[in-house]
Amino acid sequence: MKQIAPLAFAAAMLAAPAIAQIDEPPEDEGSGLMQRGAELFFEGIMGEMEPAIEDFRAFAKAAEPHLRALLSEMGPALMQVLDRIDDIANYEAPEILDNGDIILRRKREAPEFTPDMDAPEIEI
Repeated sequence: MKQIAPLAFAAAMLAAPAIAQIDEPPEDEGSGLMQRGAELFFEGIMGEMEPAIEDFRAFAKAAEPHLRALLSEMGPALMQVLDRIDDIANYEAPEILDNGDIILRRKREAPEFTPDMDAPEIEI
């Protein structure tokens, strides 16, 4: 076994330059192959995602009237609540009671709230 390893290594070293010359594409062809490979990759990704995208479109179409109704009915009340909240980080997670009431508790370490406090800017 020890005698075969040096011979195999030598044979591989002699064959490597010949194989490298055969496999290397011309320099200008290499970038085209990379671009084509990237295109094929993204086409494959889009093909895999297409069913999920179509499912989401169907969900959005079905949910749109409900979301519009929620916004029109609850929008003004939600704006009144947001006017009373200075910074959402000053509150605990909402608690929903068995009767459906929702409680928003202010954290103990939060600064005292005054109605004239400026609400923080929200970037969307």
